[in-house]
Parts: sequence; C-alpha cells; structure tokens
Amino acid sequence: MAPAVVNTQPISALELEKTKPHAGEIKVQDLRVPVKCLDSTANSDDVLGPKRDIIIFSDFDGTIFMQDTGHILFDAHGCGPKRREELDEEIKNGVRSFRDVSEEMWGSLNVPFDDGFEIMKTSLEIDPAFHDFHNFCIKNNIPFNVISAGLKPILRRVLDEFLGKKQSKFIDIIANDATITPDGKQWKPVWRHDTPLGHDKAASIQEYRTIASSESEDGSCPLIIFVGDGVSDLAAAREADVLFARAGLRLEEYCRENKIPYIPFDTFADIKKEIIKITKEDQNKTKGYGKPVVYNPRANFWRKAVKAKTVPRFVRNATKEDKMHLWPDTFTVKGGAQKENEPSATLSLEPTPETKSE
Repeated sequence: MAPAVVNTQPISALELEKTKPHAGEIKVQDLRVPVKCLDSTANSDDVLGPKRDIIIFSDFDGTIFMQDTGHILFDAHGCGPKRREELDEEIKNGVRSFRDVSEEMWGSLNVPFDDGFEIMKTSLEIDPAFHDFHNFCIKNNIPFNVISAGLKPILRRVLDEFLGKKQSKFIDIIANDATITPDGKQWKPVWRHDTPLGHDKAASIQEYRTIASSESEDGSCPLIIFVGDGVSDLAAAREADVLFARAGLRLEEYCRENKIPYIPFDTFADIKKEIIKITKEDQNKTKGYGKPVVYNPRANFWRKAVKAKTVPRFVRNATKEDKMHLWPDTFTVKGGAQKENEPSATLSLEPTPETKSE
C-alpha cells in the first residue's frame, strides 16, 4: 500500500481527508505570520491596551508538555528506551547527526497513528497554566507559534485533544511533516530544511521576523519572544528579544553558565505576568513605535559570518555536548576548547587563528 502523505493536519490511520495531496506529493505549508485572532470579547484585566506587535515562539516537548511525544512512542512501539538512550548518546558524542538518529527512531515505529496517539493521551501532562495563557494570547491578538523538531501531525493532534480544535486552530505549528502508512509500519519524517538538524528553528524565526517587519506600516519592529527548556532550543532562542527558560532545566543552566539574558519560569502563568509587565513598559517608553524597549540587536549577528572558520565566541565556551546538539554539521568529536579563565562574550564574533592572519 502506498504511503499516505501528511501535511499540516492530523491524520487518521484509516482515512485521509480528500483535500490532502495524492500519494507521493509533498507540499509543506508556506511560512506565514499567523492571522491575528479577533476574539477580544472578554472583559478582563488580562486584556492589554494598545501595543506593538508581539510574536511568541515556543518549544513543545518539555515546554508546553512535560514529556516528549517522540520518546513516548519510541519506548512503547519502537526501538525501546534502551536503544533510544544509546542513540541520544550518539548525537551527544557527535557520532551521528540529529536528523540521522531521528530517522532511525521514527523508522523503528510499528503502530497505526491512532493507536500510537492513545498512549500519548494517557502519558502526556500539559503545563497547568497553559490553557489560561493561550486564552490570554487569543484575547490580545498575540500569535502563538509552536516551533519544534518533532512531527507536525502528532503535535496538531495532541493540541486538538488537550485544547480542543476551537482553541487549537489559533496555534500555528512550525515543524517537520511526515509520511505515515495507514497500517503504521512506515513512519518517515519530511524534513523542513536540508540540514543535519532537519529543522533550523533559527532560520524559521528569522523568516517570521522579516515578514512581520515588512508588514509594519511604520517600520516598527515586532517583539519576538521564545519559550524553551533545553540546549537544543538555544539557536532559536538567540533570535528572540525575550527568552523564557523553564526553571531547573538545561537551557536555564546554559544561560547562567554563559551569561545569556533570560527569564526563568515554572509555569506559563509566570510568562503571562512578565509579558504584561514588558508590554506596559514598552508602551510607556516607545508608544509601540520603532524598536521595542527589550530588543536584541544581534539576534542574527552570529549567523552572518562569511567564512566557515569564523565562529561566535559563545561556541568556544560551549561544552562538547552542547555543540553536538546545536551544530552537528560543524562540530564532530573535535571542537574549539575554551581557554582557562577566558571571559564569556556571548554574542561577539571571534575569528579562529587561521582567519586572523588572512
């Protein structure tokens, strides 16, 4: 049986909507800035007044949900927890790329989509304050985007289940697509980017920022917010003006070690409070024009190095494990070691010895 192609909507193992492309055709949704919501009927203190455009990007696994959707499937219907941990180590040690390992993990699954989803329903735990936060975004016309290295059909189905389709439709998902056969014997990611990571989150956020800025009538910059939990989120986090890191996890630890500005959070209730505070301060100081009061002028600077030998200094300060997660195409087992007592300069570029002489 030919595999059914899955694009941006959840699939059924038995039937696909007639509107889906024919087998063999892959059509990834064009990148867009989500249409702003019009639901502002609630009379609440949570409803903000005039403000500049705000765009929120959030990781999914470990951020909106406490567990990892892929891990749940792999452990129950695929390679199993032992092999999954071995594969994770191969990524960390630079033996294989994230994309290569992910293809093996997804390829190990042998379960119809609907059956696999049943175990996710009982295993996943959503952030206790996310429902309220999502309503806050809808009331205030704040686009909320999930940005993930996972598979879009799974993420959409999970959001539909936990939020309801009426609320879930306001969330745009920027992730990889997939082809999944109805019998569940073939799960194949359709990667968003042709890179060792499969999905360059930083590139996706840059494109959103560019589109939003070009649509601004007065040239004002949108306020870009990123929410994450792990070091694998760091490349995307560096494109944001405001970074929220889940307290006690690896992203917060990395930010502390490398003096990267961030705001810790325990639940999305903390994020809502901070956004209200930042928005009010920005409105008082800028009236919503020009650059936001919290602005990251070098969000894209570290990616502009023309020569491959020129790398951001924060790369030199990163651990080998972090380098493997973030730049598997650049760093293998070898990596620039941090010199003893060398200061951390998070966003400045520093040429390697070879380029200094050029």
